[in-house]
Amino acid sequence: MDFADLRKSALRLNELYEQLETKMYGRVWTTEELALGFVGDVGDLAKLIQANAGVRNIDDCKAKLGHELSDCLWSILVLADKCGIDLEAEYARNTGELIEYVSGELRKAEI
Repeated sequence: MDFADLRKSALRLNELYEQLETKMYGRVWTTEELALGFVGDVGDLAKLIQANAGVRNIDDCKAKLGHELSDCLWSILVLADKCGIDLEAEYARNTGELIEYVSGELRKAEI
């Protein structure tokens, strides 16, 4: 699955969630509420990372870790879309700049 496919499936799921939210709450979640949900997922992810490292005991850690990473990716893709950010382009630009910076720092350290 490439980036465009990930984005498309994330937005399709978000459409379904918005239909459910409208039925249950009479409105869809705001970007602020989506961000708060993401923060909760990141907290769960941190605990699972600890379990994966052996400092917490969580049954079926690997499967739960994969699930939580997927939830976090979904949140990031949806939030980027709702905020009008071309995440694929931003990721490419940012990682390119960081690769250049870190490579330069490594060259300086060799001197």
